Amino acid sequence: MDIFRRWMSAIFSDTQLVILFLVLVVSVAIVLSVGNLLAPIIASVVIAFLLDGLVRFLVRFRWPRMLVVVLVFGLFMLFLAVMLLALVPLLVSQITDLIDNIPWIISKAQNGLTHLPRQYPILTEAQVQTVVDSLTVQFSQYGQQVLAFSLSSVRSVFSFVVYMVLMPILVFFFLKDKDVILEWLCGFLPQDHTLASTVWLDVKTQAGNYVRGRIWEVLIVWAATYASFLFFGLDYAMLLSLLVGLSVIIPYIGAVVVTVPVLIIAYIQWGFDAQFTWTMIVYLVIQLLDANLLVPLLLSGAVNLHPIASITAILIFGGIWGFWGVFFAIPLASLVQSVLGVWKLRRGCVVVES
Repeated sequence: MDIFRRWMSAIFSDTQLVILFLVLVVSVAIVLSVGNLLAPIIASVVIAFLLDGLVRFLVRFRWPRMLVVVLVFGLFMLFLAVMLLALVPLLVSQITDLIDNIPWIISKAQNGLTHLPRQYPILTEAQVQTVVDSLTVQFSQYGQQVLAFSLSSVRSVFSFVVYMVLMPILVFFFLKDKDVILEWLCGFLPQDHTLASTVWLDVKTQAGNYVRGRIWEVLIVWAATYASFLFFGLDYAMLLSLLVGLSVIIPYIGAVVVTVPVLIIAYIQWGFDAQFTWTMIVYLVIQLLDANLLVPLLLSGAVNLHPIASITAILIFGGIWGFWGVFFAIPLASLVQSVLGVWKLRRGCVVVES
Protein backbone atom coordinates (compact mmCIF):
# COMPACT_ATOMS: atom_id res chain seq x y z
CA MET A 1 0.00 0.00 0.00
CA ASP A 2 2.87 2.34 0.80
CA ILE A 3 4.41 1.61 -2.61
CA PHE A 4 1.13 2.50 -4.32
CA ARG A 5 0.85 5.73 -2.29
CA ARG A 6 4.36 6.80 -3.28
CA TRP A 7 3.66 5.91 -6.92
CA MET A 8 0.48 8.06 -6.96
CA SER A 9 2.30 10.87 -5.18
CA ALA A 10 5.06 10.82 -7.80
CA ILE A 11 2.50 11.05 -10.60
CA PHE A 12 0.35 13.82 -9.14
CA SER A 13 3.38 15.84 -8.15
CA ASP A 14 4.15 16.28 -11.86
CA THR A 15 1.83 19.02 -13.13
CA GLN A 16 2.53 18.27 -16.78
CA LEU A 17 1.49 14.62 -16.37
CA VAL A 18 -1.69 15.64 -14.55
CA ILE A 19 -2.63 18.04 -17.38
CA LEU A 20 -1.96 15.34 -19.97
CA PHE A 21 -4.08 12.74 -18.16
CA LEU A 22 -6.91 15.22 -17.61
CA VAL A 23 -6.99 16.07 -21.32
CA LEU A 24 -7.13 12.37 -22.18
CA VAL A 25 -9.81 11.58 -19.60
CA VAL A 26 -12.04 14.47 -20.70
CA SER A 27 -11.60 13.57 -24.39
CA VAL A 28 -12.43 9.90 -23.82
CA ALA A 29 -15.42 10.81 -21.61
CA ILE A 30 -16.83 13.10 -24.31
CA VAL A 31 -16.44 10.47 -27.03
CA LEU A 32 -17.97 7.68 -24.94
CA SER A 33 -20.87 9.74 -23.58
CA VAL A 34 -21.99 11.83 -26.56
CA GLY A 35 -19.92 10.32 -29.37
CA ASN A 36 -23.02 9.24 -31.31
CA LEU A 37 -24.43 12.76 -31.21
CA LEU A 38 -21.11 14.26 -32.28
CA ALA A 39 -20.49 11.69 -35.04
CA PRO A 40 -20.87 14.24 -37.91
CA ILE A 41 -18.48 16.64 -36.18
CA ILE A 42 -15.92 13.91 -35.42
CA ALA A 43 -16.09 12.61 -39.00
CA SER A 44 -15.73 16.15 -40.35
CA VAL A 45 -12.70 16.76 -38.13
CA VAL A 46 -11.07 13.57 -39.45
CA ILE A 47 -11.76 14.50 -43.09
CA ALA A 48 -10.52 18.06 -42.55
CA PHE A 49 -7.40 16.69 -40.84
CA LEU A 50 -6.66 14.53 -43.87
CA LEU A 51 -7.32 17.32 -46.36
CA ASP A 52 -5.23 19.76 -44.33
CA GLY A 53 -2.08 17.88 -45.41
CA LEU A 54 -2.78 18.81 -49.04
CA VAL A 55 -3.62 22.37 -48.00
CA ARG A 56 -0.30 22.77 -46.17
CA PHE A 57 1.57 21.25 -49.12
CA LEU A 58 0.09 23.78 -51.59
CA VAL A 59 0.57 26.71 -49.20
CA ARG A 60 4.32 26.01 -49.30
CA PHE A 61 4.27 27.20 -52.91
CA ARG A 62 3.06 30.61 -51.64
CA TRP A 63 -0.51 30.10 -52.79
CA PRO A 64 -3.07 32.12 -50.80
CA ARG A 65 -4.47 29.86 -48.09
CA MET A 66 -8.11 30.75 -48.81
CA LEU A 67 -7.65 29.89 -52.49
CA VAL A 68 -6.02 26.57 -51.55
CA VAL A 69 -8.85 25.74 -49.13
CA VAL A 70 -11.47 26.41 -51.80
CA LEU A 71 -9.54 24.32 -54.34
CA VAL A 72 -9.02 21.35 -52.00
CA PHE A 73 -12.61 21.51 -50.79
CA GLY A 74 -13.82 21.55 -54.41
CA LEU A 75 -11.78 18.41 -55.17
CA PHE A 76 -13.24 16.76 -52.08
CA MET A 77 -16.80 17.59 -53.18
CA LEU A 78 -16.07 16.25 -56.67
CA PHE A 79 -14.79 12.99 -55.18
CA LEU A 80 -17.86 12.78 -52.94
CA ALA A 81 -20.21 13.36 -55.91
CA VAL A 82 -18.51 10.61 -57.93
CA MET A 83 -18.81 8.22 -55.00
CA LEU A 84 -22.50 8.96 -54.45
CA LEU A 85 -23.62 9.11 -58.08
CA ALA A 86 -21.46 6.43 -59.70
CA LEU A 87 -20.11 4.03 -57.10
CA VAL A 88 -22.95 3.66 -54.59
CA PRO A 89 -25.63 2.65 -57.18
CA LEU A 90 -23.26 0.02 -58.62
CA LEU A 91 -22.50 -1.39 -55.17
CA VAL A 92 -26.20 -1.43 -54.22
CA SER A 93 -27.00 -3.25 -57.47
CA GLN A 94 -24.32 -5.90 -56.89
CA ILE A 95 -25.28 -6.38 -53.22
CA THR A 96 -28.95 -6.78 -54.18
CA ASP A 97 -28.02 -9.27 -56.91
CA LEU A 98 -25.84 -11.22 -54.49
CA ILE A 99 -28.64 -11.43 -51.89
CA ASP A 100 -31.09 -12.64 -54.55
CA ASN A 101 -28.61 -15.32 -55.66
CA ILE A 102 -27.78 -16.65 -52.18
CA PRO A 103 -30.14 -19.69 -52.54
CA TRP A 104 -28.55 -20.54 -55.91
CA ILE A 105 -25.04 -20.11 -54.45
CA ILE A 106 -25.91 -22.45 -51.56
CA SER A 107 -27.31 -25.02 -53.98
CA LYS A 108 -24.23 -24.81 -56.22
CA ALA A 109 -21.91 -25.13 -53.23
CA GLN A 110 -23.84 -28.17 -51.96
CA ASN A 111 -23.61 -29.87 -55.35
CA GLY A 112 -19.89 -29.19 -55.54
CA LEU A 113 -19.25 -30.53 -52.04
CA THR A 114 -21.29 -33.70 -52.57
CA HIS A 115 -18.95 -34.72 -55.41
CA LEU A 116 -15.82 -34.35 -53.27
CA PRO A 117 -15.90 -37.90 -51.78
CA ARG A 118 -15.73 -39.34 -55.31
CA GLN A 119 -12.72 -37.22 -56.23
CA TYR A 120 -11.00 -37.46 -52.83
CA PRO A 121 -11.82 -40.81 -51.14
CA ILE A 122 -10.19 -39.61 -47.93
CA LEU A 123 -13.40 -37.63 -47.29
CA THR A 124 -16.55 -39.45 -46.24
CA GLU A 125 -20.09 -38.49 -47.21
CA ALA A 126 -20.96 -37.95 -43.54
CA GLN A 127 -18.15 -35.39 -43.16
CA VAL A 128 -19.19 -33.59 -46.31
CA GLN A 129 -22.84 -33.54 -45.22
CA THR A 130 -21.81 -32.02 -41.89
CA VAL A 131 -19.96 -29.24 -43.72
CA VAL A 132 -22.94 -28.69 -46.04
CA ASP A 133 -25.36 -28.40 -43.11
CA SER A 134 -23.01 -25.99 -41.34
CA LEU A 135 -22.65 -23.80 -44.45
CA THR A 136 -26.43 -23.78 -44.94
CA VAL A 137 -26.97 -22.55 -41.39
CA GLN A 138 -24.22 -19.92 -41.75
CA PHE A 139 -25.60 -18.58 -45.04
CA SER A 140 -29.10 -18.42 -43.54
CA GLN A 141 -27.79 -16.42 -40.59
CA TYR A 142 -25.88 -14.07 -42.91
CA GLY A 143 -29.01 -13.55 -44.98
CA GLN A 144 -31.02 -12.64 -41.89
CA GLN A 145 -28.29 -10.24 -40.76
CA VAL A 146 -28.17 -8.57 -44.17
CA LEU A 147 -31.97 -8.22 -44.16
CA ALA A 148 -31.94 -6.73 -40.67
CA PHE A 149 -29.16 -4.34 -41.70
CA SER A 150 -31.15 -3.31 -44.78
CA LEU A 151 -34.25 -2.58 -42.69
CA SER A 152 -32.25 -0.57 -40.16
CA SER A 153 -30.56 1.29 -43.01
CA VAL A 154 -33.96 2.39 -44.33
CA ARG A 155 -34.61 4.06 -41.00
CA SER A 156 -31.24 5.80 -41.21
CA VAL A 157 -31.79 7.39 -44.62
CA PHE A 158 -32.82 10.69 -43.06
CA SER A 159 -29.72 10.74 -40.84
CA PHE A 160 -27.56 9.95 -43.86
CA VAL A 161 -29.05 12.88 -45.80
CA VAL A 162 -28.50 15.19 -42.84
CA TYR A 163 -24.88 14.05 -42.58
CA MET A 164 -24.33 14.62 -46.29
CA VAL A 165 -25.52 18.21 -45.86
CA LEU A 166 -23.78 19.00 -42.57
CA MET A 167 -20.42 17.31 -43.08
CA PRO A 168 -19.27 19.27 -46.17
CA ILE A 169 -20.16 22.54 -44.42
CA LEU A 170 -18.27 21.48 -41.30
CA VAL A 171 -15.26 20.29 -43.31
CA PHE A 172 -15.03 23.63 -45.10
CA PHE A 173 -15.07 25.67 -41.90
CA PHE A 174 -12.64 23.33 -40.13
CA LEU A 175 -10.22 23.84 -43.03
CA LYS A 176 -10.80 27.58 -43.26
CA ASP A 177 -10.69 28.40 -39.53
CA LYS A 178 -8.29 25.73 -38.28
CA ASP A 179 -5.97 28.14 -36.51
CA VAL A 180 -8.84 30.01 -34.85
CA ILE A 181 -10.41 26.76 -33.59
CA LEU A 182 -7.12 25.40 -32.24
CA GLU A 183 -6.39 28.69 -30.47
CA TRP A 184 -9.86 28.60 -28.90
CA LEU A 185 -9.36 25.03 -27.66
CA CYS A 186 -5.93 25.84 -26.24
CA GLY A 187 -7.58 28.60 -24.24
CA PHE A 188 -9.12 25.92 -21.98
CA LEU A 189 -5.71 24.48 -21.11
CA PRO A 190 -3.29 25.83 -18.52
CA GLN A 191 -0.71 28.24 -19.87
CA ASP A 192 2.08 25.66 -19.51
CA HIS A 193 0.92 22.50 -21.31
CA THR A 194 4.21 21.59 -22.94
CA LEU A 195 3.91 17.83 -22.37
CA ALA A 196 0.38 17.63 -23.80
CA SER A 197 1.50 19.63 -26.83
CA THR A 198 4.50 17.34 -27.33
CA VAL A 199 2.31 14.23 -27.26
CA TRP A 200 -0.19 15.88 -29.62
CA LEU A 201 2.48 16.79 -32.16
CA ASP A 202 3.97 13.29 -32.03
CA VAL A 203 0.60 11.58 -32.43
CA LYS A 204 -0.57 14.04 -35.10
CA THR A 205 2.48 13.31 -37.23
CA GLN A 206 2.29 9.53 -36.84
CA ALA A 207 -1.50 9.32 -37.14
CA GLY A 208 -1.57 11.64 -40.14
CA ASN A 209 1.09 9.65 -41.98
CA TYR A 210 -0.62 6.37 -41.11
CA VAL A 211 -4.17 7.35 -42.08
CA ARG A 212 -3.09 9.03 -45.34
CA GLY A 213 -0.91 6.04 -46.19
CA ARG A 214 -3.73 3.60 -45.46
CA ILE A 215 -6.20 5.56 -47.59
CA TRP A 216 -3.79 5.55 -50.54
CA GLU A 217 -3.20 1.83 -49.97
CA VAL A 218 -6.96 1.15 -49.95
CA LEU A 219 -7.46 3.08 -53.20
CA ILE A 220 -4.50 1.45 -54.99
CA VAL A 221 -5.36 -2.12 -53.91
CA TRP A 222 -9.03 -1.51 -54.69
CA ALA A 223 -8.27 -0.19 -58.20
CA ALA A 224 -5.76 -2.95 -59.01
CA THR A 225 -8.06 -5.70 -57.76
CA TYR A 226 -11.09 -4.28 -59.58
CA ALA A 227 -9.13 -4.04 -62.85
CA SER A 228 -7.96 -7.66 -62.55
CA PHE A 229 -11.40 -9.01 -61.57
CA LEU A 230 -13.01 -7.03 -64.39
CA PHE A 231 -10.43 -8.35 -66.86
CA PHE A 232 -11.16 -11.97 -65.94
CA GLY A 233 -14.93 -11.34 -65.79
CA LEU A 234 -15.45 -12.26 -62.13
CA ASP A 235 -18.98 -11.65 -60.86
CA TYR A 236 -19.49 -8.88 -58.30
CA ALA A 237 -16.10 -7.41 -59.25
CA MET A 238 -16.74 -3.99 -57.71
CA LEU A 239 -18.11 -5.37 -54.45
CA LEU A 240 -15.34 -7.94 -53.99
CA SER A 241 -12.57 -5.49 -54.96
CA LEU A 242 -13.94 -2.95 -52.47
CA LEU A 243 -13.83 -5.60 -49.75
CA VAL A 244 -10.24 -6.45 -50.73
CA GLY A 245 -9.31 -2.76 -50.61
CA LEU A 246 -10.90 -2.25 -47.20
CA SER A 247 -9.26 -5.42 -45.87
CA VAL A 248 -5.87 -3.68 -45.75
CA ILE A 249 -7.21 -1.58 -42.86
CA ILE A 250 -7.02 -4.69 -40.66
CA PRO A 251 -3.37 -5.82 -40.66
CA TYR A 252 -2.60 -9.56 -40.73
CA ILE A 253 -6.29 -10.55 -40.51
CA GLY A 254 -8.17 -8.66 -43.23
CA ALA A 255 -6.44 -10.31 -46.18
CA VAL A 256 -7.16 -13.81 -44.84
CA VAL A 257 -10.82 -13.08 -44.11
CA VAL A 258 -11.61 -11.39 -47.44
CA THR A 259 -9.97 -14.17 -49.45
CA VAL A 260 -12.78 -16.56 -48.48
CA PRO A 261 -15.63 -14.82 -50.38
CA VAL A 262 -13.32 -14.25 -53.37
CA LEU A 263 -12.52 -17.97 -53.50
CA ILE A 264 -16.17 -18.97 -53.09
CA ILE A 265 -17.49 -16.66 -55.82
CA ALA A 266 -14.69 -17.61 -58.22
CA TYR A 267 -15.17 -21.35 -57.59
CA ILE A 268 -18.96 -21.17 -58.02
CA GLN A 269 -18.56 -19.19 -61.25
CA TRP A 270 -15.78 -21.24 -62.89
CA GLY A 271 -14.94 -24.29 -60.80
CA PHE A 272 -11.28 -25.37 -60.71
CA ASP A 273 -10.51 -24.41 -64.30
CA ALA A 274 -7.84 -22.18 -65.85
CA GLN A 275 -9.91 -19.01 -65.35
CA PHE A 276 -10.13 -19.68 -61.61
CA THR A 277 -6.41 -20.43 -61.40
CA TRP A 278 -5.27 -17.30 -63.23
CA THR A 279 -7.64 -15.08 -61.24
CA MET A 280 -6.31 -16.45 -57.96
CA ILE A 281 -2.69 -16.08 -59.12
CA VAL A 282 -3.21 -12.41 -60.01
CA TYR A 283 -5.06 -11.87 -56.74
CA LEU A 284 -2.16 -13.44 -54.81
CA VAL A 285 0.35 -11.26 -56.68
CA ILE A 286 -1.61 -8.13 -55.71
CA GLN A 287 -1.59 -9.22 -52.06
CA LEU A 288 2.17 -9.88 -52.17
CA LEU A 289 2.89 -6.53 -53.84
CA ASP A 290 0.74 -4.79 -51.23
CA ALA A 291 2.55 -6.42 -48.31
CA ASN A 292 6.09 -6.11 -49.71
CA LEU A 293 5.94 -2.89 -51.77
CA LEU A 294 3.02 -0.63 -50.89
CA VAL A 295 3.16 -1.01 -47.11
CA PRO A 296 6.92 -0.26 -46.81
CA LEU A 297 6.56 2.59 -49.32
CA LEU A 298 3.47 4.28 -47.84
CA LEU A 299 3.78 3.41 -44.14
CA SER A 300 7.52 3.18 -43.54
CA GLY A 301 7.66 6.20 -41.23
CA ALA A 302 4.14 6.09 -39.87
CA VAL A 303 3.73 3.92 -36.77
CA ASN A 304 6.18 1.46 -35.22
CA LEU A 305 4.06 -1.06 -33.33
CA HIS A 306 4.63 -4.72 -32.54
CA PRO A 307 2.16 -7.05 -34.35
CA ILE A 308 0.75 -8.14 -30.96
CA ALA A 309 0.06 -4.50 -30.06
CA SER A 310 -1.58 -3.89 -33.46
CA ILE A 311 -3.90 -6.92 -33.20
CA THR A 312 -4.76 -6.09 -29.58
CA ALA A 313 -5.61 -2.50 -30.54
CA ILE A 314 -7.83 -3.71 -33.40
CA LEU A 315 -9.72 -6.08 -31.08
CA ILE A 316 -10.19 -3.49 -28.33
CA PHE A 317 -11.04 -0.37 -30.33
CA GLY A 318 -12.98 -2.35 -32.93
CA GLY A 319 -15.12 -3.83 -30.15
CA ILE A 320 -15.80 -0.36 -28.76
CA TRP A 321 -16.38 1.69 -31.94
CA GLY A 322 -16.93 -0.88 -34.70
CA PHE A 323 -15.57 -0.05 -38.16
CA TRP A 324 -14.15 3.33 -37.18
CA GLY A 325 -12.50 1.74 -34.15
CA VAL A 326 -10.78 -0.73 -36.48
CA PHE A 327 -9.78 2.04 -38.91
CA PHE A 328 -8.25 4.23 -36.19
CA ALA A 329 -7.00 1.37 -33.99
CA ILE A 330 -3.35 1.85 -34.98
CA PRO A 331 -3.34 5.67 -34.51
CA LEU A 332 -5.08 5.23 -31.15
CA ALA A 333 -2.51 2.60 -30.21
CA SER A 334 0.24 5.05 -31.17
CA LEU A 335 -1.41 7.59 -28.85
CA VAL A 336 -1.30 5.08 -26.01
CA GLN A 337 2.32 4.27 -26.87
CA SER A 338 3.29 7.95 -26.89
CA VAL A 339 1.53 8.60 -23.57
CA LEU A 340 3.20 5.60 -21.94
CA GLY A 341 6.56 6.73 -23.34
CA VAL A 342 6.38 10.25 -21.91
CA TRP A 343 4.97 8.85 -18.65
CA LYS A 344 7.97 6.54 -18.23
CA LEU A 345 10.31 9.39 -19.16
CA ARG A 346 8.70 11.83 -16.72
CA ARG A 347 8.59 9.20 -13.99
CA GLY A 348 12.32 8.67 -14.46
CA CYS A 349 12.86 12.44 -14.19
CA VAL A 350 10.83 12.56 -10.98
CA VAL A 351 12.83 9.69 -9.46
CA VAL A 352 16.11 11.38 -10.36
CA GLU A 353 14.97 14.73 -8.96
CA SER A 354 13.87 13.17 -5.70
